[in-house]
Amino acid sequence: MAILNAQQILDAETRIRPHVRETPVDESPALSERSGCAVSLKLEHLQHTGSFKLRGATNKLLSLSAEQLERGVLAASTGNHGLGVCHAARAVGARATIYLPRDASETKIAAMRRLGGEPVAAYHDCLDAEIQARRAAGIAGRVFISPYNDLDVIAGQGTIGVELARQQERIDAVFIAVGGGGLIAGIGAYLKSVRPETRIVGCWPANARALYESLRAGRILDVPEEPTLSESTAGGVEEGSITFPLCQESIDDSILVEENEIRTAMRLLAETERWMVEGAAAVTLAALLKERERYRGQRVVLLLCGRNISPQKWGAAANLHE
Repeated sequence: MAILNAQQILDAETRIRPHVRETPVDESPALSERSGCAVSLKLEHLQHTGSFKLRGATNKLLSLSAEQLERGVLAASTGNHGLGVCHAARAVGARATIYLPRDASETKIAAMRRLGGEPVAAYHDCLDAEIQARRAAGIAGRVFISPYNDLDVIAGQGTIGVELARQQERIDAVFIAVGGGGLIAGIGAYLKSVRPETRIVGCWPANARALYESLRAGRILDVPEEPTLSESTAGGVEEGSITFPLCQESIDDSILVEENEIRTAMRLLAETERWMVEGAAAVTLAALLKERERYRGQRVVLLLCGRNISPQKWGAAANLHE
């Protein structure tokens, strides 16, 4: 079983601090009134590159040897992970090649190039890009950086938990969107060690629930998916993923939300907080509103994990002109 302890996450915190922003926590009177809870928002969408993914990528790059950095790194991504890897690689002077599907947006490709990355948009889909990136990394002797299936990456994401424990005197529950499980595994591992009374709440779009169903079954399953506004959490879980046992240990509650609930939450965050966030960030608010009676009167933190969505796409997703 994969082992991740608080000290590994504290070491990651020290390592990445010069490169990563400590994001603020803001109370939300409007969402508190609506939910019947004392709601605070962890504003991780204000992170450099617009997403928490920078933390894990930075910790991984800073953990590599000089020889490994000289060879450069490879990753597969259509968005936040790729941007995080490119930003972190630039900080340490390493070459980062990102494999993407051939239909990846030009905006994301341009953003990776601006960060010094080498995007290669030549693959059928995300899975094909990942398979080819792993293969190319093996042939070239370069490190492949997984978005979640890597202890260094997970420890980097766990530094959000370090910040939360420092910023909030009391947290009854923290709501975290889940895809491959690296984010919630890291935060959960740290908070469970220093705040065992805090409940770790996993939040999934019903249309992309691979890890949710796998945890229920007690083994990793191949679960068919449908399109979701929470694009950043879409995708299956690798067989043997180290996030699986970590999530089994740390997740206390699991909530599924529908697409209309995500859409409503995206719009509500814009109306009440003036934050235009991507679908994955709104999943946490959607989950709280769906299960508000279960958490009524508690002090809860909602993690807003990313903002990388265009105004046009946000408007269409949130039905801005309804």
